[in-house]
Amino acid sequence: MHQNYSSKLLEEAVEEFASLPGIGRKTALRLVLFLLKQDNMIVERFGNTIMKMKKEIMHCRICHNISDTEICNICGDNYRDHELVCVVENIRDVMSIENTQQYSGIYHVLGGIISPIDGIGPADLSIDSLVEKAEKNNIREVILALSTTMEGDTTNFYIYKKLKNTRVIVSTLARGVSIGDDLEYADEVTLGRSILNRTKFEDSFR
Repeated sequence: MHQNYSSKLLEEAVEEFASLPGIGRKTALRLVLFLLKQDNMIVERFGNTIMKMKKEIMHCRICHNISDTEICNICGDNYRDHELVCVVENIRDVMSIENTQQYSGIYHVLGGIISPIDGIGPADLSIDSLVEKAEKNNIREVILALSTTMEGDTTNFYIYKKLKNTRVIVSTLARGVSIGDDLEYADEVTLGRSILNRTKFEDSFR
C-alpha cells in the first residue's frame, strides 16, 4: 500500500532508507522521523560518519579484509599464526570466526564464491592471489571455510585443485555447520568446534 507523504523530502529520505537490506518502508519511516527529531549536529555527525567510512575505508593488501590502514590489524598482529590461512567468502565471515575466539591464524577474503548463475567465475574472486600466497609464502595450512552450499562446495573444490600440487595442507570445516548454511548464521560454539575439528579436504568427499 503506497503511503502518502506531506513532504517530498521526507518521501525521498524514506525511499533511501528502505533501499537498505532488511529495512521495510515502516521501519524506514520510523528511522527518518527519529532523525528529524534530533539536533542538526547529531544528524550531521551521522551523515559525515557514513561518508567518511565510504571514502576512507580500505581493503588489506594481504588478506582483502576491510581495514583503516594498508594492512589490517589481524595481518599486522605478530602473535597470530601467519602459516595458517582461513579462506572465507566475505568480511562478515571474518567477524563470525573471530567471535568464536577459537582461531588464531590469518584470513584470505575471496570477495564471493563461484556462481555461474550470477555470472561470478574464478577470475572475479581473489583466488589467484591466494595461490600465489601459498606458493611463495611460508604457509602450512589453508582452511576452506566457505558456506556449505553447492556454490561454496564448487569454490572449495576449485581452490583445492589449484593448491593440490603445493606443499600446503588443505582442510575444510567439520560438518557441524548444516548444509546450506552461511557462516554468518552459525552459532559461535558450533562454528568454533567446526574450526577445531576440521578435516583434510580430500577426506571430506570420500
